[in-house]
Amino acid sequence: MIMRIVTRHAAATLPAVASTPTPGPPRSIADLIGGTPLLPLRFPGLVSTVRVLAKAEWLNPGGSVKDRAARAIVLDAERQGQLPAKRLLDASSGNTAIAYAMLGAARGFGVTICLPANASEERKALLRAYGAEVVETDPLEGSDGAIRQARRLAAEEPRLYYYADQYGNPANARAHYETTGPEIWQDTAGEVTHLVAGLGTTGTIMGTGRHLKERDPGIELIAVEPDDGFHGIEGLKHLPTSIIPPIYDASLPDRTLRVRTEEAYDMTRQLARDFGLLVGLSSGAAAVAARRVASEFPELAAACLVVIFPDGADRYLSLGLWGGTP
Repeated sequence: MIMRIVTRHAAATLPAVASTPTPGPPRSIADLIGGTPLLPLRFPGLVSTVRVLAKAEWLNPGGSVKDRAARAIVLDAERQGQLPAKRLLDASSGNTAIAYAMLGAARGFGVTICLPANASEERKALLRAYGAEVVETDPLEGSDGAIRQARRLAAEEPRLYYYADQYGNPANARAHYETTGPEIWQDTAGEVTHLVAGLGTTGTIMGTGRHLKERDPGIELIAVEPDDGFHGIEGLKHLPTSIIPPIYDASLPDRTLRVRTEEAYDMTRQLARDFGLLVGLSSGAAAVAARRVASEFPELAAACLVVIFPDGADRYLSLGLWGGTP
């Protein structure tokens, strides 16, 4: 375990709110992506000098951290002349799909998404609301099945589709290198000692982690994944049994922690009940790992752990996790 002692304890800063709106040029929905705040998580029993801060990515306009990658991918494709000339095609477990659909509706290009059939009903409803075409894939194959279907469609109709390939597109990680990492560094006044983030496309930890390591090589990067290939944590991949995203560099994380589905579910309920944070299951999994790391510190040790909370609970309510019938 890497431990760093910090001497300053500046609170995480929130964006300033002006009393009178400042006149400026019209803004697009893409301009509202990023700038999410850090929220303190005060778990009982932890050393008082160890801070755990959750980055509230569900406050992005599309409701998730995937807004960042989708915007970067779309802007690259527009610069290349691929959009709006073609339809954007990609595989997704849901959040990137919703971000694409939002941007497609706002910027005038069509969107086709390959999505596992067992994705939550809320995600499917949001995609329909934005006007995206959804191709449902075998639920037993998860996101890997969706990837294979998207590749087939792209090969069959290259003139129709621009295959965005979020799992292999370098713009995914670059979005976090250019935005998420700098925001965390600034909002912790450079005191961040650990980054905890789940593994899905892996773009978040790849881009954010690289930026933070360049700022301070002593920052520990902790990847989080389910403990088994057959899990119930939407948005996360168990890499040993999955197609490895081409953008993933296994040498970058300092360690990987595995979380059981039941642990993630319990923590997700606790975050709502005890912290007022109604977040998704991947946020619960990341919080389990963050609490585990934070509990390792002895008295007088100081640390600042930032944990990425990818999305909110609004797209999981039909699962019945918080009560009621699924």
